[in-house]
Amino acid sequence: MENYGHASVALLMEEPYGKFGAMNPTGHAAIYLNHICADSPIVLRPCHDGEFGVVISRYHKIDGYDWIAIPLVAYLYAVDAPGGIPSTVDKDQVAALRNAYRQQHLLDLAPDDKKGGVPKGEWTELVGSSYDRTIHGFQVDSNSEQDQRFIAIFNDRKNVGHFNLLFHNCADFSRVVLDIYMPHAVHRNLIADVGLTTPKQVARSLVEYGKKYPEVNMTAFIIRQVPGSIPRSHPVDGVAESLVKSKKYVIPLAVFAPELTGGAVVAYLADGRLKLPKGATVLNIGDQEISDTDMPETSIPDPRKPLPVSSEPAATAAAPPAPKL
Repeated sequence: MENYGHASVALLMEEPYGKFGAMNPTGHAAIYLNHICADSPIVLRPCHDGEFGVVISRYHKIDGYDWIAIPLVAYLYAVDAPGGIPSTVDKDQVAALRNAYRQQHLLDLAPDDKKGGVPKGEWTELVGSSYDRTIHGFQVDSNSEQDQRFIAIFNDRKNVGHFNLLFHNCADFSRVVLDIYMPHAVHRNLIADVGLTTPKQVARSLVEYGKKYPEVNMTAFIIRQVPGSIPRSHPVDGVAESLVKSKKYVIPLAVFAPELTGGAVVAYLADGRLKLPKGATVLNIGDQEISDTDMPETSIPDPRKPLPVSSEPAATAAAPPAPKL
């Protein structure tokens, strides 16, 4: 393990869930920065000792903002500190945890409704992500100069929402963030994803870049969905992959458009697959590292160090170097 003086940036490739996830199985992408924190959800600063960093991502229709930064513990579990993380949850418990956190920290972004109750909207995506889905992480080293540059760029630019599912989605945002740390590491896939940016393509780009630079200090980890009665999330797919794997789509297409179907299969087989690294560290409540073959639990990492590392070789776990500025 590295010491806490070592900064890092990580892609969080998050599994889809619920009805929308069944229709659009590409999942969600976010970025975790372990040495960057926030004075507010839209103002960034360097972390103080003992802080865990933030998760930053692009959101749709949350008070008109393009990106929002949420402390790591709250983003994963909707609580302020690891001691408040429940070991198992149901739907009502998750709703209560999210609303309690909203009332304490997010009233500017999600105020009470006209009756003084819990507002509707997509603010629930800001906190408690690990109650809904499993998260796959790809982490790479960064340095203080890169972090300072990132803070300056994002605090200075206009933070105005322009979410678009096709060309300005969460994966596009992650690509932009990673480009600040690793220029040109992430690119769209014109074949397997028909030019769209997907969370899996961002991860795939990092894997390819890591193979090109085997000396990078890339690590992989998994944050399992919290146990409970909430339905489990689904594996992340790319565009062609989701088409090929879905019987309700691929069978009618094979009948009415065999050429298109054949092209999608070829695109997926040729350039659409991503083999997640075996043996990636599973983060467990209490900061105990276990392998991905052990019982799936969730965790919060020790704030004195970056997220735990995989035992896989760098070229397998794969990720790009953080170029020095």
